[in-house]
Amino acid sequence: MEAAVAAKLAAAEAGAASAGARAALSISARSVWKSYGAFAALRDVSLDVGPGEFLTLLGPSGSGKTTLLNILAGFTRLDSGSIAFGDEDVTVRPLNQRGLGMVFQSYALFPHMTVGENVAFPLRVRGVGAGEIAASVQSVLRLVKLEGFAERNVQTLSGGQRQRVALARAVVFKPRIVLMDEPLSALDKNLREQMQVEIRHLHRQIGATTIYVTHDQREALTLSDRIAVMHEGAILQCASPAEIYRQPRTAFVAEFIGESTLLPVARRPDAVALADGSVLPASAAALARGGPGECCLVLRSESVLLPDECGPQSGRFPVLVRDVFFQGDSALVIGEAAGGKRLSIRRPMRAGGARALPKEGDRIQVGLDPDGVILVPAG
Repeated sequence: MEAAVAAKLAAAEAGAASAGARAALSISARSVWKSYGAFAALRDVSLDVGPGEFLTLLGPSGSGKTTLLNILAGFTRLDSGSIAFGDEDVTVRPLNQRGLGMVFQSYALFPHMTVGENVAFPLRVRGVGAGEIAASVQSVLRLVKLEGFAERNVQTLSGGQRQRVALARAVVFKPRIVLMDEPLSALDKNLREQMQVEIRHLHRQIGATTIYVTHDQREALTLSDRIAVMHEGAILQCASPAEIYRQPRTAFVAEFIGESTLLPVARRPDAVALADGSVLPASAAALARGGPGECCLVLRSESVLLPDECGPQSGRFPVLVRDVFFQGDSALVIGEAAGGKRLSIRRPMRAGGARALPKEGDRIQVGLDPDGVILVPAG
């Protein structure tokens, strides 16, 4: 399987190397549609990515993110719409003429080649001289922290090391655009987090326009200049990580990003009312973002205040504590609000002593400050 993907990738890398362009390019997708029979994988998707930007396509399985990436790469033909790199329309351009670096979840390395030979492949097919190849391979292996690995067989490497080789091969020829399809999903948590930092550092070093696919929201928040949240073949919101988190536009985006609970509320001139009658003060901006119709309150786990944390401006509402979990660096309180809605309250554990936490079965009044009120349209 990995060898087959590597062979497919080889054609793209050969073309990318021969293109010879080094400056980052913008990417524009316009009204892209793609269906498989009666199933619409992409529905009227439009997207603009600036030169040198790191944009993540984030969404659950089946949301269309990998289909969109494959269309940008040229692996999949769209049904209608257009794709442009910079000022050039590449909609019908074959993958070996798109000037791309690619990184896959499966690494897509040639198993019969050494690390150095895998990394050198895009330069070799371009006809680069041996001396320049050796210098480039050495430089990029240093960049991905694999100095001294050039003669190693890739089959002897760990998963994290193989992914570094895949990254090195994708950028050694200095492509204008790099596409990454869930490259870290096969790694364990600690290694995945380490590799996130290294990918971000690598992007800053090479400056290529990068589109990254993942279903991991924390990974998207860590890596991205902007995040495009996808669901059922459409982009629901495309914005900075901070805006996506603090100002979600839809209920799906609010629930998909972060630990959150949505409660239906009734709007008042300067507040919202929960089903149990509790009133929470809210800013005019928060009320406006809830839209003109019915809306929901987004409760983030870090924003809900425990009783001893509430201040004079905090709105309060009752919660029944169902569970309290110690999770090392933090504690997680699971509560039940009006209508049986489950909510989470997460708190970091203080060094040198246990934090005062409610106990299972306690009925407490939790709070929310006005600046913690996030509203989204219902539905």
